[in-house]
Amino acid sequence: MAGGKPMKSASEMDGDCIEFERPGSSCNRVLVAEDDAMFRRILESWLGHWGYQVTLAEDGARAWTILQQDLPPQLLILDWMMPALSGLELCRKVRERDQAPYQYILLATAKDAKQDLVRGLEAGADDYLTKPFDKSELRARLRAGNRILTLQDGQIRAHEQLRFQATHDQLTGVLNRAEILDTLRRELERAARSNSATGLLMLDIDHFKAVNDTYGHLTGDAVLKEVTQRVVKALRAYDSVGRYGGEEFVIVLPGCDREQIDQGAERVRSAVDSGFILFNESKVSVTVSIGAAVASQGTISDTEMLAAADSALYKAKQIGRNRTVLSDLVFH
Repeated sequence: MAGGKPMKSASEMDGDCIEFERPGSSCNRVLVAEDDAMFRRILESWLGHWGYQVTLAEDGARAWTILQQDLPPQLLILDWMMPALSGLELCRKVRERDQAPYQYILLATAKDAKQDLVRGLEAGADDYLTKPFDKSELRARLRAGNRILTLQDGQIRAHEQLRFQATHDQLTGVLNRAEILDTLRRELERAARSNSATGLLMLDIDHFKAVNDTYGHLTGDAVLKEVTQRVVKALRAYDSVGRYGGEEFVIVLPGCDREQIDQGAERVRSAVDSGFILFNESKVSVTVSIGAAVASQGTISDTEMLAAADSALYKAKQIGRNRTVLSDLVFH
């Protein structure tokens, strides 16, 4: 709520020098929760001049609804006194949710007693502005909040990058051995609970050693990356693929019976054998052999399933390569 001496109207600010902020792309959206319509318009005009994207809420309940949507603003300017849900209550709800990424809260109010300041900070506010506040002071405090959020975003990106490196193969970008095996274990546990089937493919690039010996290891790396891309394109969005080691890959296909796993394996094999792989001046023909296994409506260990797929892969290589063999073992 606005109070005290009058602030500049939006029309009076038209002559102000417009100097855009350059906040981080994920931190330049601001939610303004304020029940005074005039004050909302003034803040919207100021923030727009400074380069922020502004979302307006006329009360705390509307602000809470906005904050529960996907990708809500990270900078929040909340009026203390609002109908339906006060700024103080809104602070508490945001902090109780403890959701990443962090949201920086600037609490605005006409209250100026020290105990009110303490209550606001204890409720979860990061900063506090007493109305009527100075335009330059608001701008400076928003910049401070932006610095904190930008640092946080950098930490989140660094954490995500480290997690990706820990779970993915550096060369091909698919899951690494440990992560694909963990994925298989989780999927088998889920399938046992829901009485659904799980398919597993073990894929090996045919004569890969000859590719390295003939064309060199750089070409071999290019072949591994291109084969991986072709495999991924042939899979469903919820299938998982990982590099098992060397030129071997493991693919987990949830909800596939024997007929579906056979069709999926053939789709992958055909995708790899869809044309030459070109690298520098080399033109390489590549095929794969695939061993498949299915666990249907029962409990089976990941070790048993891998052994069945590996045995089927060995048979596919024995009888001529560039083919799929489905294990005869039926796991119930």
